[in-house]
Amino acid sequence: MKYLCLVYCEEEKLHGLPESPEDAECEAYCETVEASGQLVAAEALEPVNTAVTVRLHQGTTSVTDGPFAETKEQLAGFYLIDARDLNQAIQLAARIPAARVGCVEVRPVRQLQP
Repeated sequence: MKYLCLVYCEEEKLHGLPESPEDAECEAYCETVEASGQLVAAEALEPVNTAVTVRLHQGTTSVTDGPFAETKEQLAGFYLIDARDLNQAIQLAARIPAARVGCVEVRPVRQLQP
C-alpha cells in the first residue's frame, strides 16, 4: 500500500538548528529507502513565500499569494512510499531526517476508482 509522508516544520528551523538535517543526509535516506524498493517519489519544496493558492468558486478562479492557511509549521516536502502496512510506514517516517525539527504526517493513499 502507498503512504504519503508529509514533512512539516517551521522554515527557519529546518536549516537553522544544530539538529537540522543537511541535504546530504536527506539524500542518503532517500537512497536507502529506494534501495529497499519502497520509495516511489520524494521531493523538497521551495520556501512557502513562493506558494500560491488556487480556488474555484462558482466558475471563477482566484489565485492568492502564499499558502492556504497561516500556520506555525509549513509543508517542507514529501515522501511517497510503498509499505506493507501502517506500522511499516510509521517506521520509515520515523527515520526521515527532518522529523527531528518538525513532524511527519503519514497518510494512506486512496486509489481513485474509474
